[in-house]
Parts: sequence; C-alpha cells; structure tokens
Amino acid sequence: MGRHQLAIRSGGAMASSDDLTITVRGKQTHGARPWAGIDPIAVSAQIIDGLQTIASRQMDISQAPVIVTIGKIEGGVRGNIIPDEVVMKGTLRALDTGMQQELHERVRRTAEKIAESAGASATVEIGAGHAYPVTFNDPKLTARMLPTLSRVAGEGKVLDVPPMLGAEDFSFFQQQIPGLFVFIGGRTPGTPADDWPANHSPRFHLDEAMLPLGVRTLANLALDYAAGAGG
Repeated sequence: MGRHQLAIRSGGAMASSDDLTITVRGKQTHGARPWAGIDPIAVSAQIIDGLQTIASRQMDISQAPVIVTIGKIEGGVRGNIIPDEVVMKGTLRALDTGMQQELHERVRRTAEKIAESAGASATVEIGAGHAYPVTFNDPKLTARMLPTLSRVAGEGKVLDVPPMLGAEDFSFFQQQIPGLFVFIGGRTPGTPADDWPANHSPRFHLDEAMLPLGVRTLANLALDYAAGAGG
C-alpha cells in the first residue's frame, strides 16, 4: 500500500491469534521393535494431517476463514530409537470470535482422539504464550469516521481492504470500547508491491514520508469524534 493511502475494514479486520502446543506421549522402544512401544512421531504425523481437515472439512469457512498452522515439531534422540515424546508448536487464526472458540474445541478433540486411537496421549495447550482476540472494527464507528479519513487522505485514497490473518494487540482495547484500526501505507509510490519487503522480512523498511499522514489521521479522528462528527 502506497504511503499516501489509508485502508480500513469494517468488522473483523485482523485475526485472533492463539499459540498452540501439542505434546504427544507414547512409549520409547528400539526402532527395530516398534510393536514394543507406541510411536509418538507417527501419531504426531496423523495429528498434523487431521488438523488440516478442520478448516477444509469441519468448519464453515464461507462465513470467515480459519487457519491451523504447525510451524515446529521436536522429538527423538537418534535415528534408531522411537522416543517417548514429541512436542509440536503452531498458531491458530480466526476472524470470528465464535469460530475461534469452535476452532479451539475441534483442535483439542482431533489431537486427543487421534492420539487415544493409537494408545498414546496428547496434551493440548492453546493461548499459553500469546492469545490475541479478533481485531474488530465497530461497523457504526467505521462508517461514522470514514468521512474524516477521506478528507485527510484525499479523494480515492481510502481503500476498503480484505481481512488479514495477521493479529494485532489493539484488539484488547476493542474488547472494552468500540474501536477502529486504520492501516497506513508505507511503500514508496511507484514501487511494485512484489518488490517491497513485507514485515518479518530481514529487508523490511518503510517510507518515513508516510509519518505526517499518520499524525494527521490520528489527530483528525480524535478531533472529529470529540466534536461529534457524523454522529
């Protein structure tokens, strides 16, 4: 998004984000005698496959998307030993609070029951490290402040963007009072989006010429809201 642009999304704008840790416990044995133990690595593989069916087969993603990602798996001590334990870590994302809770329930059930079917056990921890709510832009407040955004940014420079599956801790404020999260462009005009490093890239940077627009936006939102603009 160019530095002279603003963007908003009414309703669910950014996703909830919950840390996920699944610990699968089996029974250690020699790799040449797998029947003498319970293989938590094989069980973990089945759990990972099962988790992917939650979004693809179990939830109504026509309502809003959900994501289950396993980004880290640890287990084993050497190549010829079936270990006692495997630990998987990942993240859960949703754009609807009700679907977020349903996602939690289905992840727990899927992991626990798959492990149980193999004689293993699975302990599921959700949100133990980070647990961010959905960033929800109040529709009435969004509509009320849209004229302010248009005036500050200029004609045609306020974009209505799709929801993003990233997360934002501004969502905690929105749990207390109606809130509006606004995106401000930081890409130099004329630079193709594919050539501009995204956040989490080691090459990330932003065009600091966007900072005055950010200051004007926040100041005008505060003044217009206090003056009852649009209300």
